[in-house]
Amino acid sequence: MRNDFAHSTPFRKRQMPHQPRAVRYRGHRMRILLLNPNTTQAMTDNMAAIARATVGDLAEIIPVTATRGFPYIASRAEAQIAGGIVLEMIAEHASTVDAVVIAAFGDPSLKGARDLFDLPIVGMAEAAVMTAALLGESFAVVTFSPLMTRWYDECVQATGLGNRFKGVLTPDITPARLTDVQTDLGADIITMATTAATRHHADVIILGGAPLAGLAPKIASQVPAIVIDPIAAAVLQAMTLVRMTAHAATPLRVNKPAAKTSIGLAAPLAMAIHHGGAAS
Repeated sequence: MRNDFAHSTPFRKRQMPHQPRAVRYRGHRMRILLLNPNTTQAMTDNMAAIARATVGDLAEIIPVTATRGFPYIASRAEAQIAGGIVLEMIAEHASTVDAVVIAAFGDPSLKGARDLFDLPIVGMAEAAVMTAALLGESFAVVTFSPLMTRWYDECVQATGLGNRFKGVLTPDITPARLTDVQTDLGADIITMATTAATRHHADVIILGGAPLAGLAPKIASQVPAIVIDPIAAAVLQAMTLVRMTAHAATPLRVNKPAAKTSIGLAAPLAMAIHHGGAAS
């Protein structure tokens, strides 16, 4: 039988300039960039402590806080603004780390970052949803502000798991301050998580938003469902992805955006967009 495919014109791979990638992990201690696009250092410190407690000695957590933007990203518009800052921060550190965790629940610029950079990049919202889908048949998000409802719902729907999603539960009023939200709203969070489990039949509860990071293990025994901390989920997924891709060289991706020059961008980001060439 004649193999017409064998006699057809050979497929030509798209040629791209090499983009440097630090493939550091070869069974040694990996480095994970914990990128907080909010400008609140205390928030970064708390999430870094959670990440370090989660990974132990298996990985080094490199926490970085945005130097401009918002104390806390609380809307889709703010997330759009923060997205460019996220790309700048990744570009600055990409050559020295093995993976990136975007530590903001709306996952600003997650898809764009994966297009641009050749290393595992994990968003805490997507990581929490994917983890929840493995732990139960249905899940819900509990957070601290009703202003987050539409945005968080959109984040979940973007994962393709909307048919297993039982919704976002929030208090009626946005708290006046976020520094003590775990203390001030702790009882309300437990009540909402219990409602999600008993009335909405959610098997898994995701605590959404960086101000709630670290609360999950504290209230788990008081909620009749599995409770997930998105930071813990994200760093564990980042570690897994590094291990799964550690054998691979920099990939030649046919769907990578075309190299492009730019004006006025931070130099590391301009070079990443230009795929390692000289930025202009």
